[in-house]
Amino acid sequence: MHPSNSEVMSGRPVQRQIAAQIETRHNPSRDLRLDRANSEVVLIVDDVPDNLSVLHDALDESGYTVLVATHGEAALQRAAQALPDIVLLDAVMPGMDGFEVARRLKSNALTAHIPIIFMTGLTETEHLVAALEAGGVDYVTKPIKPKEVLARMNVHMAGARQARQTRSALDAFGYASITVRASDGRLMWQTPLARELLQSFFGAASPNAPDAVQTWLRHQLPLLVENTEPPRLAIEQGARRLTFRLHQQAGDDDWLIVMREVSDASIIEAMSLSFKLTAREAEVLYWVVKGKINRDIGDILGTSPMTVKKHLERVFAKLGVETRTAAAGMAMNRIRQFHPQFEG
Repeated sequence: MHPSNSEVMSGRPVQRQIAAQIETRHNPSRDLRLDRANSEVVLIVDDVPDNLSVLHDALDESGYTVLVATHGEAALQRAAQALPDIVLLDAVMPGMDGFEVARRLKSNALTAHIPIIFMTGLTETEHLVAALEAGGVDYVTKPIKPKEVLARMNVHMAGARQARQTRSALDAFGYASITVRASDGRLMWQTPLARELLQSFFGAASPNAPDAVQTWLRHQLPLLVENTEPPRLAIEQGARRLTFRLHQQAGDDDWLIVMREVSDASIIEAMSLSFKLTAREAEVLYWVVKGKINRDIGDILGTSPMTVKKHLERVFAKLGVETRTAAAGMAMNRIRQFHPQFEG
């Protein structure tokens, strides 16, 4: 049976010492975010050593990498550091209880996506409802039955596994993704690439989406009702451009947004390779696509309009066209093959 809070807080120093030893032994110092190749990571949060040992052995035998925490603060720290695939969370603990731990995990964009299964000896309906309202996806009752826990975990980790694979695939192709709660702008989850891009373009990390993204999202939702393609948001930072596209609804109030960075340099390099142009010819063609006249292009590139004209003549010859309009159209079509979100 789970001891009461008063029992844990008022005595049992031997149990606390054992719990500390278990916590140290099963919390390697390396960053487990990099250790996903052969097993999935489970974080067990419980202040009772017997519960930790039973669950640890069962999960370890089933091939999981197991982390443990014996109190709320340690749970939050380890979840943010290791980003476990699932959390098994004791509801009743001294100090910060499991309900508060769950609320904090769900309020942090870094950990909000992690499924939480509550472990509780409290079977009254109000406590079970509180567990779900705090962010839990399921619960198991004490005394813990490892086979039941494993079965519940498999149900919820299948969806989490698929979502993680999808997000990783998007990142691999340069399409970062975030999920934003429309009502308050909360970042429900974000891929590693998305986190890097948001910090690069908007500064320090925040639990909420940037203000510009929240405003854009609110303006897009009415267009979805009208079956109209929502316009994309573009944030420019020098030669870099970060675009946002509303992809699909991910929950009652959650929306999946796909982001991609487009930079002038990468487009110019791609055009150079695609059309067999010199670097300077590709630059001239790029600014023609952007609608610039020879004088403006000369100012941008630090050369004369006459030199720009000569470069442009060689571009026409290589592309097999005779006019700026034809060259710009051919270049635009090619650019959109490798940068679909590009806007001339």
